[in-house]
Amino acid sequence: MNMKLAALLLLATSTTANADECGSVTIADMNWSSASLIANIDKFILENGYGCEAELIPGDTMPTGTSMIEKGQPDIAPELWSNALKTALDKGVAEKRLRFAGKSLVNGGEEGFWVPKYLVDKHPEMATIEGVIKHADLFTHPERDDVSAFYSCPAGWNCQISAGNLFNALKLEDAGFEIVDPGSSAGLSGSIAKAYEREQAWFGYYWAPTAVLGKYNMVKVDFGSGVDLEEFVGCTTQEECDAPKPTMYPPSPVHTVTTEDFASRAPQAYAYLGSRGFTNESMNQLLAWMEDNQADGEEAMYHFLSEYPEVWHPWVSEEIAKKVEQAL
Repeated sequence: MNMKLAALLLLATSTTANADECGSVTIADMNWSSASLIANIDKFILENGYGCEAELIPGDTMPTGTSMIEKGQPDIAPELWSNALKTALDKGVAEKRLRFAGKSLVNGGEEGFWVPKYLVDKHPEMATIEGVIKHADLFTHPERDDVSAFYSCPAGWNCQISAGNLFNALKLEDAGFEIVDPGSSAGLSGSIAKAYEREQAWFGYYWAPTAVLGKYNMVKVDFGSGVDLEEFVGCTTQEECDAPKPTMYPPSPVHTVTTEDFASRAPQAYAYLGSRGFTNESMNQLLAWMEDNQADGEEAMYHFLSEYPEVWHPWVSEEIAKKVEQAL
C-alpha cells in the first residue's frame, strides 16, 4: 500500500513539474514603445519569476499574428491590436493554435476628439461638442483668420477617414471649423505641445496610450451620442460614407495572445500574462517618461519594475514577486 502511495505521489509530482515546464519562450518585441516596454517586462518576469528561458524577437502586428498561427512562433505577442487581424486570430483560437491570454491594455486603445483641460476648467461646457461649437472662435486656424481649426489625422492614416466622417456628422464646417492636416504624427503632437506651452485653444483627433496624453492633460469631448458600433463599423470608418451620424469611438481591443503550446506547457506563466494589464493612464505616463528620457523598452522596464511595485505585484504571487525583486 505504501509503495503504491509513493508511486502515485511520484507520478503526481512529475506531472505537476511537466505541466509547469516553461522552457524556451520567444516574445514578440513590436516596433512601438508600449509594446516594446511590455515585451521587456514579460521577459524579465518570466525569466526571473518563472524560470523561463525568454528571448525577444522583432515583431509587428500582421507578420507576428500570421507566424503564430502558421508556424507556432513566437510563443507570445504581448500587445496585439486584435481588430487588425480578428478573423485570422479567431480561426487560430478555434483550431486550437492560439489563446487570448488577457487584455494588455485593460481599457483598450482609446480614440477621440480632445481639448486641453485648462479650457474645460475655464469653460466646463467645452467637455461637450456643443460647448466646443459655442466657443469655435477660440480655435485659431494657423493660416486663416476667417475659420476655426480642427486638427485631423495625417493624410494616409486610417483614422483620417473616421475623423473626416465625424467632422461631417457633427456639422463642424457649418460651425466655422476647417480641417487642418498636420502632415505627420510629429506635426499633430507638436501642435498640441505648442498650444499647451502658450495655454491656447486646441481641438482635434488623438489617441491613447501615447506620450502626448501622458504629458498634457487633455479632455475627450463628449458627442452626446454614445457608441454606435454598427454605425462606426459600417459607415464612420468607410471612405464611402454618404450620411455619417455622430458616434463616439469604441475602444480598440488590445490583447496578449499566446500559442496553445505555450499555454499548455506553462500554465503558471500563462496565468501571469492573463493578469498583467495596463490602464491607458498609467501607460501614457510611462510613454511620457520614455520620451523625456529617450529610453528604450529595456530601460523603461527597469524604471517600471523599480518605481511601480504597487502596479505589478498584484499580477504575480508573493513568492514570484520576491524573486523578481531580488533579480532587480
